Amino acid sequence: MGNELKQTIKEMVAVGKGILAADESVKTATKRLASINVESTEETRRQYRNLMLTSPEIEKYICGVILFEETLSQKSDSGILFPKLLAQRGIVPGIKVDEGLAEFEGSIEQYTKGLDGLGERLEKYKEYGCRFAKWRAVYSISETTPTEMAIRRNAQDLAKYAKTCQEHGVVPIVEPEVLIDGAHSIDACHKATEKVLREVFSALKRENVMIDCAILKPSMVISGKEANNRAGVDEVAKRTIKVLKANVPPELPSINFLSGGQTPQEATAHLNRMHTLNESLPWYVSFSYARALQDPALKAWQGKDENIRAAQQAFLKRAKLNSLAAMGKYKEEMENMDLDMAILN
Repeated sequence: MGNELKQTIKEMVAVGKGILAADESVKTATKRLASINVESTEETRRQYRNLMLTSPEIEKYICGVILFEETLSQKSDSGILFPKLLAQRGIVPGIKVDEGLAEFEGSIEQYTKGLDGLGERLEKYKEYGCRFAKWRAVYSISETTPTEMAIRRNAQDLAKYAKTCQEHGVVPIVEPEVLIDGAHSIDACHKATEKVLREVFSALKRENVMIDCAILKPSMVISGKEANNRAGVDEVAKRTIKVLKANVPPELPSINFLSGGQTPQEATAHLNRMHTLNESLPWYVSFSYARALQDPALKAWQGKDENIRAAQQAFLKRAKLNSLAAMGKYKEEMENMDLDMAILN
């Protein structure tokens, strides 16, 4: 199992490449499609995924794609199962394995379902070619949250999930998301993120998870979406790296941020700044974005065949810009260039 895990890590920790999160549940995919007035059916969801996964040269910027269960048995327009199509292009197929959120009794806080039967499901997903998995836990910031109970419960579950994955030869992506919703300050986010990460890594240690065969998918240390005087790019990058250095073991191979409600431009700028702080980073620091990679493509597509090329260009441009950001080579003026010009710079 160890060699299998190490090989997957090797392919997923590739400088200048990141992970595409295309694992929206049916409910979330329906919301995304509704934003462009497209009805959500199995076929429209397939078309949407096909648009991104068949983009020319996606493998230059993307090393792994997190899929949703429905997508595993769907095929590209040319009739190839999506996981196989990705593998053929040198991209590692992965799968979201959690089963969504549930509320703690009498609380607004949430935990994540899906530990029951996880081992059997992983074996089934491996038959489709999946080599890594993802499990998301969420924490909200308010006067009274996140509580110790939520922090502890989610950390335990993330650790049990990660251990089960590794026992089945699957690399776990551990995703503790401190939500951006609310008017909280960057200080409040800093404190919450610190507590969450500390607890997650002590739980991983207790479960004997191999840290060098896991990937962390955290949120950035950032002001709440509704906050006044939101912290700028510089402060977000500095605070995020500070929290990570204090709580994440150096043997972890890769940190792939979620975009979590940031605009595509913000998510790219923040990642880039982390690489230009002149701090030595013990891990590879990259992206695992969903909306921040997909939104421009979705808007360009509008559910119409004649817009597929434009949508793919919009998607590839964001993938390219984030690839540059993961090496500290992104510049804001690239936002206004077309893709070919961005590639030349």
